[in-house]
Amino acid sequence: MRQDRAQGSHRDSAADVRDFFTPRAADWDSRFPDDGPAYAAAVADLGLRPGDAVLDAGCGTGRALPALRAAVGPRGSVLGFDLTPAMLAAARQAGRDRDGTLALADVARLPLRDGCLDAVFAAGLISHLTDPGAGLCELARVVRPGGAFALFHPVGRAALAARHGRQITPDDLRAEPNLRPLLARCGWRLDAYTDEDTRFLALAVRQG
Repeated sequence: MRQDRAQGSHRDSAADVRDFFTPRAADWDSRFPDDGPAYAAAVADLGLRPGDAVLDAGCGTGRALPALRAAVGPRGSVLGFDLTPAMLAAARQAGRDRDGTLALADVARLPLRDGCLDAVFAAGLISHLTDPGAGLCELARVVRPGGAFALFHPVGRAALAARHGRQITPDDLRAEPNLRPLLARCGWRLDAYTDEDTRFLALAVRQG
């Protein structure tokens, strides 16, 4: 899921997510052609190592997959899960299935065993989760203790809200005072938080 809507407190059902992204999938990348370096920089900050297993949760058209593959190398495992078949089809058409295994899956019910991943990357995800707490807990379930989690967006909260003609509200889930305790309840420790016009990045560590 990419370029999510301005309000971090917004809740979407799975059907809402598919309805929003399906008609936009074919030209999604062309609408945001300059985001590649921001994705690569965020993946670099995730601290992946060669051989790691990483999930791009809500991978959309798979723009993070090349950077994730470069970080984990040929021995690593890269997964890209998304709810919207049309977005996954666009990812395959762009050739990004060469960099990772794409699958139709719901973040709330991941088809993965406990602790099997070293890291999760999620761009524009949290505001599309029907139950953000449950989704973040499910992501924690599949990451080993000490593993990493990145919540990313190529523009900051204020810039994204302005793009949609809105203002940030106090209940925005991506605001640090809201995000930190939400992550903690799900087994994550927020270690770094950046919210600038050109970048939003929250980095967390899976607690044991």
